[in-house]
Amino acid sequence: MSTVSTDVARILINGTWQNATPQSTFHATDPNYNSQLPQSFPVSTWEDCEAALDAASKAATELRRFPASKIADFLELYADKIEAAKDTLVEAAFAETGLARSPRLADVELPRTANQLRAAAKTCRSGNWALPTIDTQTGIRSCYRPLGPVCVFGPNNFPFAFGSVSGGDFAAAIAAGNPVIGKANSSHPETTRLFAELAQEAVNETGLPPATVQLIYRTSHADGERLVSDPRVGATGYTGSRSAGLTLKAAADRAGKPIYLELSSVNPVVITPGALNERGEAIVDDFITSVLMGTGQFCTNPGMVILVEGDQTESFIGAVKERFASTQSGTLLSPAVAKSLGKSVTTLTSLGAELLTGGGEPEPDRCAYANTLMRIDGKKFLSDPEGFQTEAFGNASVMVVAKDVAELCDVIDHLEGNLTGCIYSANDESEEGDVDQISFALEPKVGRILNDKMPTGVAVSPAMNHGGPYPATGHPGFTAVGVPASLLRFGKLTSFDNIRQNRLPALLQDAAPTDETMRLIDGQWRTGEV
Repeated sequence: MSTVSTDVARILINGTWQNATPQSTFHATDPNYNSQLPQSFPVSTWEDCEAALDAASKAATELRRFPASKIADFLELYADKIEAAKDTLVEAAFAETGLARSPRLADVELPRTANQLRAAAKTCRSGNWALPTIDTQTGIRSCYRPLGPVCVFGPNNFPFAFGSVSGGDFAAAIAAGNPVIGKANSSHPETTRLFAELAQEAVNETGLPPATVQLIYRTSHADGERLVSDPRVGATGYTGSRSAGLTLKAAADRAGKPIYLELSSVNPVVITPGALNERGEAIVDDFITSVLMGTGQFCTNPGMVILVEGDQTESFIGAVKERFASTQSGTLLSPAVAKSLGKSVTTLTSLGAELLTGGGEPEPDRCAYANTLMRIDGKKFLSDPEGFQTEAFGNASVMVVAKDVAELCDVIDHLEGNLTGCIYSANDESEEGDVDQISFALEPKVGRILNDKMPTGVAVSPAMNHGGPYPATGHPGFTAVGVPASLLRFGKLTSFDNIRQNRLPALLQDAAPTDETMRLIDGQWRTGEV
């Protein structure tokens, strides 16, 4: 971190790009060369947060009177602008994260970002996300209503699709009718600034309140805690490290403020002997593609594989070890990620995990760490399950070898909560009894359970759950991906009892606001008038 410079990026407050009142500044790092990028960004004082909160509070009041169609117009226009600015956004994100221009940024993450904004716009326009419910006998009607200003803390690993002013939390909060205060991730502040510029253009062109989208880059830890617990805040969406997330959660909880966290996950993959007998080489390919994709920097990266001892298992581990050792490691997002990965590997090996390949120190000339494979047996894992679930975020994984299916299920029983859990099994019915036991044990531990596929793909589907039991997230009942369910985090359930028609929200009046609006009317979900 440097002292304050005269050439410091501006923050976006109440529709205006203005100078911050910074206590200091920082620079992002180009991980491709492990070198500091030239642009300086401010670490805001509470004065900036105060200004953003005041403006967001006013915007929240104004947005409650805006028709949902106008908010949906903004989301769709913003998606169009993102697609038009693809080349600029991709170059900025490549420089700040090292993620591949193509296919990762240009062909996968940017289209996903635009598509999820449009999906949020569609459910915003129809109102279906709000679960409108009408009971004509009692005269009571209910739906979810906007909660208030939402703070979004974006992660380092998805600068587009989870960005603080472009990603899924942002889209859900806006579609639910709330203004957003984005807190950029320090790994890609310039990319986030470019998104905020496009968002503000779309705000202006659609006539939404100026403070619908605001951006600051960084605060002190104390001000971050103060921000998420401020009385003007409706809720917070956070994706990042467990330690920082829990600190923010403690502050928000003390103030009674909702905060939705995505934290750590080792995403266990169970592979049965029958599956290895049938298609061991193909599963090696599946695993290598998944675990090294994006240098392992996915929240659904398979950080733990659980197997039953035997010749097939030894062949599988040997093949994975060879592929790890012979494949050049990719670029990590930042020096902090490389340092954290090395620290996690040291923790695991000090507890007794056998280092099969990799380990050591990060590379000096770029942000990179050797592809790392470790191994423990089931008994060793059960001696310290908490320690052996230390998340090694990056291109690393741990093989846990159980003596039999009973011990394998015992290992699963000692897992913390995870985003995903996978089971590879024989295609015939020879293992159905064992797989039933494994599935029964695994299902309560994960938010999404998969068969015969790796977990790294997170489809933007209405049926998707990108969540899970703690510590994968702070609450097992919500998802960060999947419209319309993701919007519920940022709504307040409100009942209207004996309220006159003209005083009801449009969503609850006798005439439906759109032909696509689905409402629960006297116990039946249907479109049309009451």
